[in-house]
Amino acid sequence: MPNNTLIFIGRSGAGKGTQIKLLTEKLKEKTGKEVLYIEAGARFREFMQSETYTSSLAKEIQNQGGLQPSFLSIWMWSDLLVKNMKGDEHVIFDGTPRRMSEAKVLESALKYYGHEKPRVVFISVGSDWAKEKLTLRGRADDTSSSIDKRMDWYEKDVAGAIEYMKSNPYYEYHEVNGEQTIEAVHEEICKALAL
Repeated sequence: MPNNTLIFIGRSGAGKGTQIKLLTEKLKEKTGKEVLYIEAGARFREFMQSETYTSSLAKEIQNQGGLQPSFLSIWMWSDLLVKNMKGDEHVIFDGTPRRMSEAKVLESALKYYGHEKPRVVFISVGSDWAKEKLTLRGRADDTSSSIDKRMDWYEKDVAGAIEYMKSNPYYEYHEVNGEQTIEAVHEEICKALAL
């Protein structure tokens, strides 16, 4: 089986991380290859624990539920690629890109590494569903106002990046219904990707 390049995208609270974990195990089991997991959100949270001026600004944005600037998001995931790519692994992106500008830089990175037909998995959920899941998750940055802001920037920024990948023949685009049980969503993803 060839290496898979997968981009999981959708609203905050759509269950991307959960589905990626399940799919990672399946890919490892089926192919015996490693999976490079690129998740900028966790890296941001780690970065914000540092004591730099940049991290303090990022922390303010995070606490207000804002969308981090493109240059910082791109640096987070591109640094992970540069330091960890070996060339013989599956690569899974979690929640990247979040803006059109990021989508174009990500595409240039994938082409640089010779990745043909990256597969986009859009986990589709409504805002009410996502809000409920984020509230139940109970992470420190999941306050009511920050959740509302994330829903706003999803519509304003992320939806455009998704549309760009959906209409771009470079990508293989799959939309799955995220408003199902975890197992049903996983099954739908595996079927869509023929895994």
